[in-house]
Amino acid sequence: MSAILALDNVSLGYGQRTILKDISLTVAQGEVVALMGGSGSGKTTLLRAATGQLKARSGSIKLFGQEVNSFDNKSLREARQRMGVLFQQGALFTDLNVFENVAFPLREHLSLPNEQLQQTVLDKLAAVGLRAAAHLKVSEISGGMARRVALARAIVMNPELILYDEPFAGLDPIAVGVTARLIRHLSTTLHCGSLIITHDVAETFEIADQVYLIGQGAIKAKGTPAELRDAVDPYVEQFLRGLPDGPVKFDYPLSAEFEAWLVKHTGCS
Repeated sequence: MSAILALDNVSLGYGQRTILKDISLTVAQGEVVALMGGSGSGKTTLLRAATGQLKARSGSIKLFGQEVNSFDNKSLREARQRMGVLFQQGALFTDLNVFENVAFPLREHLSLPNEQLQQTVLDKLAAVGLRAAAHLKVSEISGGMARRVALARAIVMNPELILYDEPFAGLDPIAVGVTARLIRHLSTTLHCGSLIITHDVAETFEIADQVYLIGQGAIKAKGTPAELRDAVDPYVEQFLRGLPDGPVKFDYPLSAEFEAWLVKHTGCS
């Protein structure tokens, strides 16, 4: 299988802060890869780098075989048209109804006959169980339904790579199971790569081919779901079992930037 997305010893950060160091990860055609870790561990930062929103400080990020840091605006736009992204908050257009939200990428990038456009949108809405909600306003649907509309929009152009940022957030247990099976089905039928950013261990382990667990700025473990279940690493065990005590601390770690801010605003450290 050829790699659609490949990170090799990548370091990422904002300002003076380095969030992730020496990250290596690949997503191949037809493969479901999960990136898991606690809140603030850098999962969404990696997603921004994969879409060209954040440049790597060091290392290599290749998308469809090309170095992302070398893209000009035209190349980046063309690469993004080959991708689908399910944003963490859905990012629906509130002034458009459900149908037009899903149709938006088709209208923006393609010139389809109206009949074909309508059928494509309705088919994608049917895939997420919302065909009969096509006429509704965004304000008339629940948060869980909005997530499914966003998923339909992410897949409407049959992308080669789909990035899912917390795809199970806000969904009821039935919708979580259906969404998980849909992600697996799309990767298989479209032969696309799928990268899932998630906290949901049970459903993700049912569909993922490879799992990367990140924490403390680095990849702590990687392997198949079965391999991670058998791992004896304290970090892996704490995360997978949801243990309150272990190497992962609840408090956000202290930093030089915070200490400087605290002195500036309070006069004490």
